[in-house]
Amino acid sequence: MSILVEREDGVGIITINRPEKLNAMTPDMAAALVAAVEDFNGDDAIRCVIITGAGEKAFCAGSDIRTLDDYDSAWNFRNRPDYCDAIRALLKPSIAAVNGYAFGGGLETAMTCDIRIASTNASLAAPEIKLGWIGGGGMAVNLAHAVGPSNAALMIMTGDPIDAATAERWGLVSRVVPRETLMAEAKTIAKTIASRAPIAAETAKLNLRAAWALSIEDAIAYERDLQAICFATEDAREGRAAFKEKRSPIFRRR
Repeated sequence: MSILVEREDGVGIITINRPEKLNAMTPDMAAALVAAVEDFNGDDAIRCVIITGAGEKAFCAGSDIRTLDDYDSAWNFRNRPDYCDAIRALLKPSIAAVNGYAFGGGLETAMTCDIRIASTNASLAAPEIKLGWIGGGGMAVNLAHAVGPSNAALMIMTGDPIDAATAERWGLVSRVVPRETLMAEAKTIAKTIASRAPIAAETAKLNLRAAWALSIEDAIAYERDLQAICFATEDAREGRAAFKEKRSPIFRRR
């Protein structure tokens, strides 16, 4: 299986499993990723999702270049099912555990996740310009928001990689950890998120995404609307009751 799907204590794990090709994505793998996201979206028991790559060398090296000539026109290439779009459709909070190369679409995949942590051997790049094109899965907008316009331009216009330490310094990843402890770290964060009120966590994801696109005034108004929706849930009532009773809340996604 080129896309592995696991469940562990409220956490879904998607592993891009093609290590012999640096986890480069094919159209069939993109379709499998769409199916995995739809499965997790429909499963109330899953409250956070980790995305990682199999093997010791790569998170994902982007699209398999050998498959790109299979498209009979640039228009069909533009309208292909895209794995970054699949991850954008994920309703649950997501964590990219970047183990090794995250190039091209692999970097876009990581940036589409809400949180990114990286192993010390991680290498991140937007190398499409070296082959004659640019990224199309949100590369420019996500990089510019994550690392600033100048650093984004440096990466996109040279195509050269940055190491994990630079990615952390620029804010592209939140933490850098040894490769051996990467998944343990990702699971710790994911299980913490999974223990929180799930409607609030999913609403926070929507709120953060909207904060990119709206004016300050509209973003605050939208945030207050989302807060009111959360406040009306059974989970919010449970949270208030648990606080008063000095106990841990039991959230049921209601």
